[in-house]
Amino acid sequence: MAQSELNSSDSAVDTPAAPPLESTQGEPTQDRPAGPPRGKPPAPQGKPTPAEAPPRAEEDDVDDGAEEQPTAPRRRLIPRRALEGTGACFSSLAFHLVLLILLALIMTPEAVRNEILPITADPIDIEEEEERLETQVLDESIVPSINQAVAIARSDPAPQGAQGVVVGSVPPPESVQVPVGRKAEAEMVTVNDPYLDTPPSKVLIQEAPAGMLGDARAVVDDYQEAMDRITRELLMLLDKRRVCVVWCFDRSESMKDDQQEIRDRIERVYTELGLSGRANGGALTTAVTSYGEAFGVHTEKPTARVDIIKQAIASIPIDNSGKEMMCSAITQSIALHRKEAKGRQMVLILVTDETGEKEDNVVNLELAIAEAKDAGCIVYTLGREAVFGYPYAYMRWQHPGTGEIHWLPVDRGPETGFIEQLQTNGFRRRHDAFASGFGPYEQARIARETGGIFFMLPSMETSIVRGDNRRYELEAMRSYRPDLRSRGEIAEENLQSLLRTRINEVIASLNPWNDAVRPHVELRVHFSPDPETFAKQAVEERAKSIRYVDYLVKAENVFNSEEMIYARSQETSRRWQANYDLLHAQILAYKVRNFEYAAYLDWFLKNPKVVPLTKEPDKRLVHWDITTRKETLTGELTDSMIAQSKVLFQKVMDEHPGTPWAARAQWELKRGFGVHLVPHYRAPYRNYTGPPIPIPKL
Repeated sequence: MAQSELNSSDSAVDTPAAPPLESTQGEPTQDRPAGPPRGKPPAPQGKPTPAEAPPRAEEDDVDDGAEEQPTAPRRRLIPRRALEGTGACFSSLAFHLVLLILLALIMTPEAVRNEILPITADPIDIEEEEERLETQVLDESIVPSINQAVAIARSDPAPQGAQGVVVGSVPPPESVQVPVGRKAEAEMVTVNDPYLDTPPSKVLIQEAPAGMLGDARAVVDDYQEAMDRITRELLMLLDKRRVCVVWCFDRSESMKDDQQEIRDRIERVYTELGLSGRANGGALTTAVTSYGEAFGVHTEKPTARVDIIKQAIASIPIDNSGKEMMCSAITQSIALHRKEAKGRQMVLILVTDETGEKEDNVVNLELAIAEAKDAGCIVYTLGREAVFGYPYAYMRWQHPGTGEIHWLPVDRGPETGFIEQLQTNGFRRRHDAFASGFGPYEQARIARETGGIFFMLPSMETSIVRGDNRRYELEAMRSYRPDLRSRGEIAEENLQSLLRTRINEVIASLNPWNDAVRPHVELRVHFSPDPETFAKQAVEERAKSIRYVDYLVKAENVFNSEEMIYARSQETSRRWQANYDLLHAQILAYKVRNFEYAAYLDWFLKNPKVVPLTKEPDKRLVHWDITTRKETLTGELTDSMIAQSKVLFQKVMDEHPGTPWAARAQWELKRGFGVHLVPHYRAPYRNYTGPPIPIPKL
């Protein structure tokens, strides 16, 4: 099916001026305590053990050679007569002493006896115990959060690792680092019922440290699972104090079904909260806001009535402007309801399927975070997975009058503060929707910074072009997490890295969203069925593709330079290692395909295909489409380049398995390196004479 040109979405995607990397150093591991030199026994310390003590002579041992000496009579210190009559006294004293000991043992509490009894056990080897404690490993799945109860449902610790410790996170103490080459010995532990001695949940929440980072990636299958998780979150917060919830909805047309689903489920959520006994008496109040190009409020004030909440959600209008001022709406929603939420825990639940307007995000993201932190507001987001390294996904829309198909851009990414992937597929701007494994940068950052959760719905809608519903595993992606610090911090660190600087320069020089670059890097992929028009288009595009090769050769030289190869060997971030590996392979592949593009157009002009102009029942030839194939025409000119590109793509799949980089490499290999033209047939669009139906902006 043909894709219409999206002239309305030609705004350039900016690339930061040379954001690079600062090599991060992990926490130093502690060395094993030095023992005595090999070959020399350790010097004895303290008292000798029983094995080391000299043997004690028994009383029966007699020196056979010694002469027996007469024994002199011993003189008694106390005369025998003085001891007569004392037997009964000593017997009585001993009896009463034993009786007192027995009574003391009976009356001593069991807990105290347990403390006393181990004294008779074998003494602990202090050096061995210190060594054992030193090698204990912290369970990385145990993560502190804004409150202990909320942390139960979270599994992804604050991003740290590859790009340095994230601002606001707390590095683990050195005393629990694992020394190189050593492992803690497993011990058999008897665990009692975990609920027998657990303090009430209120105590757990009150004692949790404030200001901890939230969860930037909680994968859920659908709204039902997300709403169940939110219900548990609210119950835990209600254990601590009264709560004010603000629901903030995206007004775009694509969200109408989502709003209806939440409206239908929200009564169950609030019923469960009410049945818990914690939301009675106005302990939980709710407000509803929405946003598009403008901001709207749909409740006069926060209310505890479910019918008013449902009615407010139903009243949210559709905004056809195509603009979503998300960060501004978050700031306004919090500021507007701070007064009513005084004395309560404030919660904002953002419901959207887009990342919001780029300009609004850049200007107002940090302001929204600051407003939320100042108000003590926790932000939860019900959002979609970001497109891998690309701002847009494209959704299919058919005009109800004419039947014409349009592919409408939806802001869905990227997952990073700045783009880190090529924005071209080798011929023109990307039109894929590869899943990134993470949420959009702005939504993930604000949830994490406020102690909230980004609930990610990973399944791609069926109407998205070339959607990919791959669900990347958390463990495989842990070391590839995007940097969720502020854009200023990211840019400052990236500027210190040659590798990141050069990669960003290459992305910018090949970016078809840049008006100055587009004429040089975007080739025609649809050709006219008229022979004369086709010939003119083919000659123009053939010349352009040859000039495009010059751009790709310069980019390839950057990646093949000794300084870049060395920088890649020194790079500690798995994410930036993967970026380098994938872009290197893609640039070489795109150079081959551009050679093939020019060669095939030249061949086609000399050997035009003959195809029918119409097909049954009413289809006609509308244009020729450029597509890829395995067969090539350039032979020896590109054979070595194809072989090298295959090796590089295979390296990406081998070194970064289970990641979007590996998926993209596999897709590039599957495309093949050759190019050819295929005819595209379509039925004529219907004549439509009704009222104008504008193309929606999602």
